[in-house]
Amino acid sequence: MKGACVGCLSPNATSGLCKPCHADLPANNWHCRCCALPLAHPGGDHLCGDCLTSPPPFDYSFIPWRYQYPVDSMISRYKYQGQRKFARPLIAGFVDYIEPALAAYGVEKPDILIPSPMHPSRRRKRGFNQARDIAESIGTMINVPVDINIVRRAHKVQTQRGLNRESRLANLRGVFKVCSTVPERVAMVDDVVTTGATMRVLASVLREAGAQEIQVWALARTPG
Repeated sequence: MKGACVGCLSPNATSGLCKPCHADLPANNWHCRCCALPLAHPGGDHLCGDCLTSPPPFDYSFIPWRYQYPVDSMISRYKYQGQRKFARPLIAGFVDYIEPALAAYGVEKPDILIPSPMHPSRRRKRGFNQARDIAESIGTMINVPVDINIVRRAHKVQTQRGLNRESRLANLRGVFKVCSTVPERVAMVDDVVTTGATMRVLASVLREAGAQEIQVWALARTPG
């Protein structure tokens, strides 16, 4: 079914974006194979400097777009204004992307999807947890269950916006608590990966709880 494009208002949009606007999305084609940090040049199996010097506790990151216009504007309007129509084309695009991306690395689908947990007070203020919303939408489309109870935030922290990775890691110390058995293969889900600090801390507690393979699934990755 076609409708209006959220980018240009063209009436010939499928899943919320017309073909020209979809083609304008900044694809994350050249990236670190571990954390998906965008790289300046193409390469087959490259790792970024951070993943070489300080390997993260997750194994793969699958993130189809760079957090640049118009993806940044679409996610912002979804995340902070609750306008889900801007997330739908990104979620649909992720679903089209993920199975070929997994196959390219010879990786199987995870046993469960784990949305990045949000403290209840912040969820009440925002009205929803965008990571849970994204995970549930993707999980339904590709038939992978979502577990929102396996990890919780033990306490509230200050907002991560504006902090560098070291400050974010310190801010998140001890914030996640595993509450039930963790399957061997999991994917952590969020809207945007910035410094990767949240995913590093979350992956650490999942690894300690028994996860053998940990993937990061997100819609967009910041360039640096």
